[in-house]
Amino acid sequence: METGPVTQYDFTVMRNEPVAQGIWRLVITSEVARTIEPGQFMNLRVPGDGAHILRIPLSFKRADAKAETVELLYAVVGEGTERLAKMRAGDTSTLVGPCGRGWWLPKAEGRALLVAGGIGLPPIFAAARQLAEAGVGFDVVVGNHTAERHLMQEIDELRSLSAGEVCDCERRVVVCTDDGTLGLDGFTTDGMASLLAERSYAQVYTCGPTVMMAGISKLAREHGIACQASMERMMGCGFGACSCCNVALVAGGYALCCQDGPVFDAEEVAW
Repeated sequence: METGPVTQYDFTVMRNEPVAQGIWRLVITSEVARTIEPGQFMNLRVPGDGAHILRIPLSFKRADAKAETVELLYAVVGEGTERLAKMRAGDTSTLVGPCGRGWWLPKAEGRALLVAGGIGLPPIFAAARQLAEAGVGFDVVVGNHTAERHLMQEIDELRSLSAGEVCDCERRVVVCTDDGTLGLDGFTTDGMASLLAERSYAQVYTCGPTVMMAGISKLAREHGIACQASMERMMGCGFGACSCCNVALVAGGYALCCQDGPVFDAEEVAW
């Protein structure tokens, strides 16, 4: 997909609450909802510490252009996200977006497989909605360390998401945990392998830890399936100025995650 102009927007917090162990749901109102596309991200300025000049890059789960609302999910992992978790309804700030290149719809007909690890679920959920709106059938694999980290509302929504699918296969949502406390005892690669034993796919979409996506990409390649991967990197500016979010390429050299990605053809990435 082609990327549009990156702009600074105001935003207001509507809701900000914990939804799983270390995971929060943030709903904001902002005009960026009119233009942001699935797989893109936005860079939020979090008030409270003048010494913290970098914004926080966050992917999103859902955007409603008409209502101008955006729903995001984020992990509290450091000082910046700790301050973000303290923002309350009515608080305001600014964001930069829409940033990067998002998902593109597969040209080939056939079912899609979506694979999310940890906090990689929001852009995968956005991809699911995009596929559903296009009438493309899909299955999902969702993995996390333990049951307490899983986003159960999102998992339930994925199961019930109306698709009007071109494929009449019943949708499968495979939940995996590293410690076996929920669903399949294993990794997302195990969940993907179990589905590949039952069904064929034309496209794989994946987002999560790099080591996980490397395994997903390898499985997709072995089965001759095209694969899109939403890469995770430290993105200081979000629009290509700082060049700290490099992604090594098979062809040599590097791409910028914030501009050339975050979604890449997995075959282009030097895992």
